[in-house]
This record gives sequence, structure tokens and C-alpha cells, in this order.
Amino acid sequence: MSRAFATLLLAASTLVLSASAETVAITHGKIETVSAAGTIEDGTLVLKDGKITAVGAHVAIPANARIIDAKGSVVTPGIFAVSSDLSVMEVEGVRNTHEESSKLGAAFDVQYGVNPASTLIPLVRQGGVTRAMVTPVAPHGREGDQDENAGEEYTAGDTNDGVNASSLFAGLAAGLRLNVGVAEPVFAPKAAMVADLGDDGARVAGSHGAALQLLKSALDDARFYAKRRSAYENGQSRSFALAREEMEALQPVLNGKIPLLVRVHSAGDIRQLLKLAKEEHIKLVLEGAEEAWLVGDALAASKTPVIIDTEADLPQQFETLGARLDNAARLQKAGVLVAITGNHSTAMLRQARFNAGTAVANGLAYEDALAAITANPARIWGLSEHLGSLAPGKDADVVIWNGDPLETSTWPLAVFIAGAEQPDTSRAFQLRDRYLHADDGLPPAYH
Repeated sequence: MSRAFATLLLAASTLVLSASAETVAITHGKIETVSAAGTIEDGTLVLKDGKITAVGAHVAIPANARIIDAKGSVVTPGIFAVSSDLSVMEVEGVRNTHEESSKLGAAFDVQYGVNPASTLIPLVRQGGVTRAMVTPVAPHGREGDQDENAGEEYTAGDTNDGVNASSLFAGLAAGLRLNVGVAEPVFAPKAAMVADLGDDGARVAGSHGAALQLLKSALDDARFYAKRRSAYENGQSRSFALAREEMEALQPVLNGKIPLLVRVHSAGDIRQLLKLAKEEHIKLVLEGAEEAWLVGDALAASKTPVIIDTEADLPQQFETLGARLDNAARLQKAGVLVAITGNHSTAMLRQARFNAGTAVANGLAYEDALAAITANPARIWGLSEHLGSLAPGKDADVVIWNGDPLETSTWPLAVFIAGAEQPDTSRAFQLRDRYLHADDGLPPAYH
């Protein structure tokens, strides 16, 4: 590390620490608390030492507070990107920038591949995103790979070379805070185990049903191993389809400490997965779930949350023939906990709030749509005690918007993460400013 870079990093860290210690009062804004307090039309929000200390229509402003007049603006919790490859996939077309592992399977821990210097983090932050759950993708599950195999039929035994139950698992997820200059961006390591079923699982196992059987076999192996660790260490146990590291990584799933996030799409696969989860006594979170509305009652009864892209309404594959724009509204009506995403790709993270707007246009209540990109992701990942809503004691992740945050023409006026106001800059802005008035000697016609 160069001395100049080290100095810059220290300065940035000092700036964040001093900013988070600052007391800020945001006044006269329309505050969407995304909590039992509802909407406060003309309210005040006080941030101190990285926490929210007061929110309401009649709040005493501390004498030493920096006052931000938010009249005409909307104040919300920071957006929580519920499932993302932010910081672990820099360039889609360059494999060396992808943090993934077919060899480690369930034992792959994505936190070790997080790049806090990713140029995509500031870009995402400019869209009001303050936290992200980084969920790894198995190499066979990359969207580009799916396109290459689009339309292929699956036949028994038609699997990729050298793959087994390990290949169903993408690895362990990690919660990421998007503060500038933060020393440790991962705040929730090993938050979930990620697996792929549906067409992606069929590429591994040969069919959808076989993929479910492989998943059950992997869980059974991990459970059997846990009861006979000493025998395994002494070479006195039966053989397993998974490596020891993978079976150890699956223990928190079997113990109910973390959920199993499964990417799945068809109603049939979802039904079978719910049955398996009940038998194995594990907690599920579903992602994709384009046909989830068809099994909404079963999802609600099992208290299984669902992460959906509300614009995924086309029957692009056989497993998504039932996709429709009102998936979110129907699931909400059934009593399912719903989180809305834009797309797993970093480039589409800012799309989540627009997709929430699409859900409103297709029957979802506005307050439920806003919760689906703030409070519900925090609930799904067990972080709602500190994140997702504007209430005293919560972390001060706050965004001030110049209008309705679900509208495409709206952008943040200010973004706070843990009480620290974040700079409104990105690589794109830096390039714009660098070349906007560049003295390159070209005639005026070229500018």
C-alpha cells in the first residue's frame, strides 16, 4: 500500500467516524417510518452517535444539532438490497472478478471475497441503498450461463462433469454495510446458506426432482456426520457425498440458526421444497419464486419469506409459465413476508425501488411496497432489531429523497449510514467531471 493511499484511507475513515459522532436533526420532512408510527407528514428525525434517538411530529431538537430542513422531501429508512452480488462480482464478462467456488460448495464463505474498494458500491449508494446481503451464486447459476443453455432439455444422468450434491450449494451469505471508508464492511457474516434448485439444480442433478433428492441427501449426510464426528475423524464412518468442511457449514442450517436461501421458481418445486423443509426442520427463504402466488397459503402457513423481482412476468422458461406482475400483491394478501429486489446483478440493485413501484401499480399497498425494500429484508435476515425502519434505538440508516422514492425521477438528496452522511460521488461522476470540460484541443463541434 502506497503512503499516499494509506493517508487517503485514514482521512476517509476519520471523516466517517467524526460524521457518525455528529448530531443531526432532519426537520419538516414527510417521514415514512415503515413502523407502527406510520407516515409523519411534517416530522423531525434526530440522529446521534450513529443511532436514531427521536422521531415524531413534535421533537425537541438538541442544541448542538446540525439542522437539515427537509421541507418538500421524503425521509425513509435506507434501502436494504435483500440479495446481491455487490462487491463480489465486478465485471460480468471477466470470470476472475467473480467470487464463487464450485470446489468448496457449501463451505464457500463469500465474506472473504468482499471487495470494499469496489467502484460499484458508491454507484449503488447513490440510489439510496445502505445495506446489502451478498448472496453467492454457484458457477452453473450465473445468468450468462443460463442463457447459453436456454431451451436445453434435461434427461436422466445428463449432469455436468464432476458435479454432485456440492454443486447445488453456492455458499454462505454475508451482510454488507456501504459506508465510505469503513474498516470492516461485513457486519453480518454467515447469515444464510445459499442453494440453487429449479433449472439450475437440474443442470447439476439431471432433473428438478433429482435436484431435490440431492439436497435432501446432503442435509441427511450433514446430520448423520454431526452425530458421529469422532467416528469420522477416526475413519470409522461411512462415506459421504460432501466434504467435511461442507457438512460443518451446513450445521447452522440444521440447527435453525440461519436459513437456507433457495433459488427456485415453479410452484411444483416450491411445494416439494416446503415439504422437505418441514421434514428436515429447517428455515427457508425463497428467491425468484415467480410462481409463488400459486402456493401463497402454504408459504404463509410455513412462514416462509419470498424474495421476488416484480417485473419477472414473462414465461421465459417452462418453470416460470405462471409468472405475473401481481405476484407481490397476491403473496402479501396471503400473508407472506415479501421482499422486492431488482436483480441479483449489482447493475440492477437500484431497480429495486422502481420494482416496488411496479408492485404498487399492480395491487400492492404503498406502505407494503416500501417495507418490501427496507423493513422486510431486515426481518428476513434477522436484523430488524437494528435496521429497516425509523425508530429510536435503530441504526441511523436514513435517506432524504427529493420526491416519492418509488418514482423513477426521484433521487436522494442525502444518504446516512449509521449516522454518517455519505459523499454523493462515484466513478461515473468522477469521469463525467474529468472530461466534461477537458481542454483536449478539439474544435467546439466535437464537444
